[in-house]
Amino acid sequence: MGGGTLEGFPPSPPLPGLVTLTTDFGLRDAYVAEMKGVMLGIAEAARRPLALVDVTHDVERHDITEGALALEAAAPFFPAGTVHLAVVDPGVGTARRGLALAAGGHVFVGPDNGLFTPFLEAGEWRAFELAEADYRLPVVSRTFHGRDVFAPAAAHVASGVDPARLGPPLSDPVRLPWPEVHAVAGAVAGAVVHVDRFGNLITSIHARTLAPVDRDLVIRVGGREVPLVGTYGDLSVGRPGALIGSSGRLEIAVREGSAATLLRARRGTAVVVSRTSARPTSARRTTTRGRR
Repeated sequence: MGGGTLEGFPPSPPLPGLVTLTTDFGLRDAYVAEMKGVMLGIAEAARRPLALVDVTHDVERHDITEGALALEAAAPFFPAGTVHLAVVDPGVGTARRGLALAAGGHVFVGPDNGLFTPFLEAGEWRAFELAEADYRLPVVSRTFHGRDVFAPAAAHVASGVDPARLGPPLSDPVRLPWPEVHAVAGAVAGAVVHVDRFGNLITSIHARTLAPVDRDLVIRVGGREVPLVGTYGDLSVGRPGALIGSSGRLEIAVREGSAATLLRARRGTAVVVSRTSARPTSARRTTTRGRR
């Protein structure tokens, strides 16, 4: 044997750095390709392989909350060391900061506008402002920091640069004002935080808040009661129901239809969960009115 490899076998190539991309850019224009080109060029110069994975580029334009929820859903399924580049940036070119956030074994790179809120609320984290010129393009457009600031920073981190080298530490990253989940009269109250492309209502209520999850739960959306089911197929076509979705959040769905349309619900619509034995009288009156 020699050189630390098995005799007769070539040395193993270095593991590639991994960067995911989440944006509101869509795919009609060249914006996503430009960011990928920047990152691949930096990785090549560093002699480091780089893998790029698209999470989504269909975040609603300027919708920071939707981008944050997409990251929250996808990031846990990537291996430790993944760099998540996210650009939903209505404040591009203003005084808002660029951010690298190390949390949960991952690094998140993008604008400091609340996009990484889910990862600031779970465990320890370190944050750094993207201030060092060495880790951005030589010329920075005021209208495309995704290409000129965030993509270079993500590529350098994926190539082995410690996020702490990107700029000074931050103790106050911006957080989104998530709808609070709170106990009220023996129930748990939250709100719809997102409507997905199927019309499903994703809520601020996590499964862990409802443990144990059982059929004794009563769910009301905007005053209308819906049953708790195990999966979409347990519902009759066109009927609404509540279930624990793949993101671990309570969601309201209509089989082969749109819960948002049927229930006339949107982001901010109230959602209340209670036990059958603790069902408020006022909730029964509201449900009765809703069925007339």
